[in-house]
Amino acid sequence: MARYIDRNPVPTGLSDASTRRSHHDVVVVGARCAGAAVARLLARAGHDVVMVDRSHPARDTSSTHSLSRGGVVQLQRWGLLDDVVATGTPEIRSVSFHHDGESVPHVLRDRAGVDFVIAPRRYVLDALLADAAVAAGARLVTDTTVTGVLRDTGGRVIGVTARDADGTPRELMAHLVIGADGLRSSVARYVGAQVVERHDPTGACFYTYVGDVDWDGIQLHVEDDAFAGVFPTHHGEACVWLIRPVDQLAPVMRAGADRAPAWLSALDTTVPELARTVEKGRITAPLRGYAALPNHLLRPSGPGWALVGDAGYHRDPVTGHGMTDAFRDAELLADAVDRVLRRSCPEGVAMARYERERNAALAPIFTLTRALGAFPPAREFLELQTRLSRALDAEALALADRPSLDGTAADDDEDDLARVA
Repeated sequence: MARYIDRNPVPTGLSDASTRRSHHDVVVVGARCAGAAVARLLARAGHDVVMVDRSHPARDTSSTHSLSRGGVVQLQRWGLLDDVVATGTPEIRSVSFHHDGESVPHVLRDRAGVDFVIAPRRYVLDALLADAAVAAGARLVTDTTVTGVLRDTGGRVIGVTARDADGTPRELMAHLVIGADGLRSSVARYVGAQVVERHDPTGACFYTYVGDVDWDGIQLHVEDDAFAGVFPTHHGEACVWLIRPVDQLAPVMRAGADRAPAWLSALDTTVPELARTVEKGRITAPLRGYAALPNHLLRPSGPGWALVGDAGYHRDPVTGHGMTDAFRDAELLADAVDRVLRRSCPEGVAMARYERERNAALAPIFTLTRALGAFPPAREFLELQTRLSRALDAEALALADRPSLDGTAADDDEDDLARVA
């Protein structure tokens, strides 16, 4: 269980008789995958970091929580993989593709130093990441809602305003404010972050958890206009999900209290083999899901602020890549922020580099995500899955080759400065 501290950080000054004010190098709004990761990296680099979250990382959140090979590589590089596995999430070493009554199994081979993937429950993983950030020296303020940003006379963001659950107002001042607060990011809204690339939303997904089944690895079931699967997770259960075009899952969305039976009926219609397995097991949780989530890219930084994770880039969850995106971009941003705080690189130069690197890293899988989300015929969908597997391996190798944040990159800084000049 994570250690949550600084529920009431000691104020270093008061803006009025009732408002608490504290000062930090960095305020991170959001303390889950992206926020906790970037906070931990910056705290380990010696910076004063505070995370602010309106909820609590140990509370559950919507997610199919598949972590691709690149995400596992990141956890290994950060020294956290053994801790995550020790929580009981299974090491998944096989993936089977099912189509038209046929099943093709694949054993995961070693790539980038790992030979398994994981799908941990979010309330377990997020709590562990938050605890790791706190252990590294970051502070965590929970059950506190950010209500706005503070700016200096030149318009630069210099902090956030917030309110505790008991109504106490706060001002958290910082050299940089990082929005890691998800798809509907309040930080992105408050700073007016520009959407620089937008594509039509695609499918809908509904999922639940199923126990009392001897789940053996990841299952991916592909049929025309249907993509379903199984991610083994904690407690001997698996996340079982069904993704279809939005109109095809409209009966489930309209079913109200009968959503679970409607979902099982839709699963039986599209992937009867998986539906029969679910019926033999035990559904352990209410149905959860989403419909028509955006495919977009936001400008990730401006004077005094930056965005990371879903706050700055969101793609259809059909590729199950959100957490890996968050880990990758957290490291890219932490590297940029560290350069700024160490004064080894001007803020504008460092953040421009962060944007370039982020955009280049996400592009291949973003393209494949949109292609898969368009639900091409099943055979083409399977071919895209093969291309996706190669892209995920390439990503994992690139992440494994990244230098540690503890290192320096003076040559890179000089290259960036020369590019600006």
